[in-house]
This record gives sequence, C-alpha cells and structure tokens, in this order.
Amino acid sequence: MAKLILTHEVSGLGVAGDVVEVKDGYAANFLVPRRLATPWSVGAEKSVEAMRKSQRARALASVEEAQAARDALQSNPVVVSAKAGESGRLFGAITTAEIANAIGSRAVVDKRRIHIAQPIKALGDYQVQVALHDGVVATVDLQVVAAS
Repeated sequence: MAKLILTHEVSGLGVAGDVVEVKDGYAANFLVPRRLATPWSVGAEKSVEAMRKSQRARALASVEEAQAARDALQSNPVVVSAKAGESGRLFGAITTAEIANAIGSRAVVDKRRIHIAQPIKALGDYQVQVALHDGVVATVDLQVVAAS
C-alpha cells in the first residue's frame, strides 16, 4: 500500500490535502502521473497543513459565490446545440465537457463536477446536477437543440 497526499479532488477517494492509502499500482499508474497526488513524507505533511488552512479561508468566501452561481444557473436553461438526424437522435452524445462550455458564460464549472443521470442522445429538455461546492448543488435545465 502506498501512502499519498492528494493534490486535487479525486472522486470516491478524497479532496486535496487528504492523506490516503491506496494500492501501489493505482498510485504509480494513475494518481502520481496525473499529478492528482504526491508521495507522503514528513515535509509534505507540513505543506498539507498550510494547504488546508488556505482552503478553509477560501471555502468561506466561495460558498457565497457558489450559492450566487447556483441561482444564476437555475434561473435560465442552458442551451447546447448538436448535430442530429431527422428523427431527433443525436450523432453521438452530449458530454459533460460540452455542458461545461455552455455554462461557461455564467459560472466556472469543472466537467468532473457535472452529473448526468442518463446519456443524452436525443434532442429535448433534460436536467443535470452541477456540484458547485460542498453542499451547494445546482439542478440545471438543459435544452439540447439541433445545430444549424
């Protein structure tokens, strides 16, 4: 087992600053090469404490910003255009990256924080969940329209 310090949020594992133990292969082949984590050491542990303090200070201000962004996102639907056949079926599916780009003008959203219940493969209206902050989740109305 490898002991690591997360530098970014990893779904199902923890948030930045958490000290976790994972299997050696997961650490060596996924987390460390993608710079999602660094190997644990005594010196790194001290820098983690500094990181946590700065995160707490930013978190207080960002909760209010996240609530304002949630209100802005929920006020109007987000429109995504995609190529579709005559029956309204899409050529491919709408991805979280496309949704994040469409939201981009209203709020900065990471595509990994967007949850789609079912793959979006047809024109129409959908609802997606966007996690803006811990405990602040926006339910966004999504309209998929045919690209001209």
